[in-house]
Amino acid sequence: MPENVLIEIPNPFPEEEGVLRVLEPPKCNRRELVRRLRDGTYGKAFVMDDGTTRSLHFCQDFVQSSMRIADPDALEFNYTRKVMAFLLFVPEPRNMLLLGLGGGSLAKFCHRHLPQARLAVVDNDPTVVGFRGQFMVPPDDERFEVVLGDGAEYLRRSAERYDVIVVDAFDSEGCAPTINTPEFYMEARESLSPEGVLVSNLVGRKAERAEHLELIRTAFDDNVILLPVLGDGNHLAFAFPDADYEPRWRWIKQAAKPMRARYGLEFPKFAEKLERSRKMGYVRREMGAG
Repeated sequence: MPENVLIEIPNPFPEEEGVLRVLEPPKCNRRELVRRLRDGTYGKAFVMDDGTTRSLHFCQDFVQSSMRIADPDALEFNYTRKVMAFLLFVPEPRNMLLLGLGGGSLAKFCHRHLPQARLAVVDNDPTVVGFRGQFMVPPDDERFEVVLGDGAEYLRRSAERYDVIVVDAFDSEGCAPTINTPEFYMEARESLSPEGVLVSNLVGRKAERAEHLELIRTAFDDNVILLPVLGDGNHLAFAFPDADYEPRWRWIKQAAKPMRARYGLEFPKFAEKLERSRKMGYVRREMGAG
């Protein structure tokens, strides 16, 4: 089989501007490619580029990740900005695991702003990993690595202790099935350092999110804080391996302002929403759990 190469075509969707890029054999049938893109049967990730924004898609209407070409390390989506609220609990992570590369938004932000941290990123989609150059994901080095593989298997084989594990392994079909299991979250808890935190992105219908959340609650002895992402339909679950851990909210509020200045994200709002969620029992009240 010939090796796939980056192929650029005029954007085939009439309402879209710019170009579209795919990874395909050099002599692929472009007419057939356009047909499959238009009718939604292409089945692989592709990139849209209008000259200002570059986005990763699994279909025309499903934007997995987006990047401003003029500011490639910025976090464009609300949920990616709120994922970084883990810094309120672990201000100086040294070892991080990110399951799901996508367009590399979180990986690039962490690589740039957390120089003290070693970051491993795992994604099981060769096309997504193949687009890393399109999204200006940094090359691998001693503190940054992108791995093509199954995130659950990688975690199972890893002997590392992580200060932060971020679970964002989604495609057009939903959460990766090997990650959405009780065994995975038990292994994730065991792989965290005692003062670490797991952040899991919950998407889909409310019932699906509740089932996913229940796996996390069970594995982490119910020590979970849920943060909704208004407008995106996402919820973020922050889970702590120490069943008795309670955030130091006064310290967190004090730390949030300098974090806003340092990272350019709304940490004071994140802190306020997390504390409110904890005290109001948002996990049970809004997700219909327990």
